Amino acid sequence: MTEALRIAALARRDGDVPVGAIVVQDGRIVGVGRNRRERDADPVAHAEVVALRDACRAAGRWRVDGATLYVTLEPCPMCAGALVAARVARLVYGADDPKAGAVRSLYSLCDDARLNHRMQIERGVLAGPCGEILSTFFRDARAQPRRART
Repeated sequence: MTEALRIAALARRDGDVPVGAIVVQDGRIVGVGRNRRERDADPVAHAEVVALRDACRAAGRWRVDGATLYVTLEPCPMCAGALVAARVARLVYGADDPKAGAVRSLYSLCDDARLNHRMQIERGVLAGPCGEILSTFFRDARAQPRRART
């Protein structure tokens, strides 16, 4: 999770919401991702999706059987669905997301028995630092003058 936090700081530096994710398989990092929605003008460029794409590209397949995904914030419905689709074995996340969390806060997509895949879930790992980087980002953003949106 420490590595995911380091990656989240890179997203913050680029003006994106500071969320970082890594995919670990057989004890090594095979995928890395950070939020890139602002940087790439891409609404689906969430850290988890970017990390899964990186891992799948490296493996040459769409599944990451046996992998663990570490992410600093509880995945949203889109990302939770991507984790299920990619067959992630285990999810470890830091801060809960009471507004969009689809693993525990609002929904339980990653271990829903109605879906074709379920994973182990560990929540709250380094929750303090994971929540703090987000709180600081949004506090600073609220203090800035509003930009015109196009």
